[in-house]
Amino acid sequence: MLTFEVDMTNFERLQNDMIKIRSKKVEGIISEIIDQYTYADTSDRPWIIGFSGGKDSTVLLTLVWIALQRIKQDLPYPYQLRRPVYVVCNDTMVENPIISSYIDDVLVKVEEGARDQGIPIIVKKTVPKLEESFWINVIGKGYPVPNNTFRWCTDKLKIRPTSNFLLEQIDEKGEAIVLLGTRYEESATRERSMKKHEVEGKRLSKHNTNANTYVYAPIKELMLEEIWYIINTIPSPWGFDNSILFQIYADASADDYECPTVVTNKAHSSCGQSRFGCWTCTVVKQDKSMTALIENGQHWMQPLLEFRNSLVENRNISENRSDTRRNGMPAVDEEGHRSGNYEMHYRARILKELLQIQKEVQNERPHVTLITNQELIAIQVMWNRDLEFDYTVGDIYKKIYNKDISTNNIKSLDDTERRILKDVCKEDVSYYHLIDNLITLQETKTLMISKYGLHNDVENRIESFVNENEL
Repeated sequence: MLTFEVDMTNFERLQNDMIKIRSKKVEGIISEIIDQYTYADTSDRPWIIGFSGGKDSTVLLTLVWIALQRIKQDLPYPYQLRRPVYVVCNDTMVENPIISSYIDDVLVKVEEGARDQGIPIIVKKTVPKLEESFWINVIGKGYPVPNNTFRWCTDKLKIRPTSNFLLEQIDEKGEAIVLLGTRYEESATRERSMKKHEVEGKRLSKHNTNANTYVYAPIKELMLEEIWYIINTIPSPWGFDNSILFQIYADASADDYECPTVVTNKAHSSCGQSRFGCWTCTVVKQDKSMTALIENGQHWMQPLLEFRNSLVENRNISENRSDTRRNGMPAVDEEGHRSGNYEMHYRARILKELLQIQKEVQNERPHVTLITNQELIAIQVMWNRDLEFDYTVGDIYKKIYNKDISTNNIKSLDDTERRILKDVCKEDVSYYHLIDNLITLQETKTLMISKYGLHNDVENRIESFVNENEL
């Protein structure tokens, strides 16, 4: 019994020593951030924090926020808060719904907290251009879902939207500094990549792709347990409940992702290091985080996981793929297997299944949207541009929801016009279909950013009509 008490005393002493070491390390990072913001760089180059809502970016924002609070409180003019700090969150539009909802709640609190405290933090949310969204590419254009050899999603859904915002800041200020929550410990590859661009003795490193952009990684040397120590012991300066984030990670952690954490609260016995991303991600073999969330009570996500798995399973089936790519290049191997873009019947099938799942999920979670009405309309635009008129988004939508999709931005021929047109073309109904198709092409094109390509679309439809009638 005596030995047990001594052991416990030693354990508690060790815990206290670790807490002191971690607290000192955290204070060192905050002091460095204060110095970088005020003294090391006297310019007004904006800081841009890439915020995903995950543990690392949460810790980064927390420490920067505390540094700004202290600058405001302790430092005299001209070292006051002159430099704007943008919290940029990129929404791929196919984020894990639980994380997406959590991030929305956090960003509201960040905006409110910054305003109430007089902190120069500005929230910006970026999204892909409509014609570059995930579903426009897969269902509209027929792109096969991403894999390790064709990972088009990262560029279109993440890099381009954020880069566009970054370029806007550079155009205005000349230069910008991007703060990242990357850490050496994440992986050997990440550490090599970070150190490759670092300059010895300098906090800032050149951005590897964007000119006039510098990278600052204040938490790069923090260990995973130190990340969780900060989340679990330092109250959120913008007034959010960090235990919610902790619980999300705990629920999403598979057994092989568990990690012990030493904190002051005994309830924090373990934490996860799961990675969250798009619920549609087909690059990974298994979505362990979504699987774990389902196993821990989020049963409504089961249809999403099954749909994601079906996208993987059906990706390379020859019957689902065209014999050409979108650029017209042949896509058939020596064995006759087709690997071009998705055929129309499969695109329509994906849309039908996606809408069915969305309707099912919305019965329990009405706020969850898997595909927007804007995307649905744009998909129809893409189908028309591909001269695919046998399937319509409106028909598929109505069969599932038993109502018409809202199409306020698009005008169609009314019943009277259609009747007159059919009467004029009664001797050859194919001309009616041609004219209807051409009008549809012209009208739906107005939904996109410009009418570029409309002339070619019209020519292609007429050429197709001529070829069909020659046969």
